[in-house]
Amino acid sequence: MKRKMGVRWHLRERMAAAGMWKTTDLVAPLAERGVRLSREQVYRLVTGQPERLNVYVLAALCDILDCCPNDLIEPVVENATVRKRAVAGGELAGQEGTGLPRPVRARIVPEAIAGHESGGAPGSPS
Repeated sequence: MKRKMGVRWHLRERMAAAGMWKTTDLVAPLAERGVRLSREQVYRLVTGQPERLNVYVLAALCDILDCCPNDLIEPVVENATVRKRAVAGGELAGQEGTGLPRPVRARIVPEAIAGHESGGAPGSPS
């Protein structure tokens, strides 16, 4: 299994601890520190987890909320599942000999269709 790194973003929790309940509460303090973000950008920053974060924005957030970067960003290890691929013989890679039942393809038998059309159940005498 591959190790994949992820992060947990704790900006909303740090804002609540500082008594800031609305996302727009950050717009003016950020602007005072030279970070000009629209209300929509601040909303996305607070409610979502950013994929990229400017270090000046991070420094301004830490100054506003009186915290350090570790308080906002928590690194976590996520176990990535390896995608199974098909191999010769119809088995999935990594599942050889697991003893799991395999689905069986349904077959339509011509006489079963003829018996069904005459009103009888398939395989029963008419």
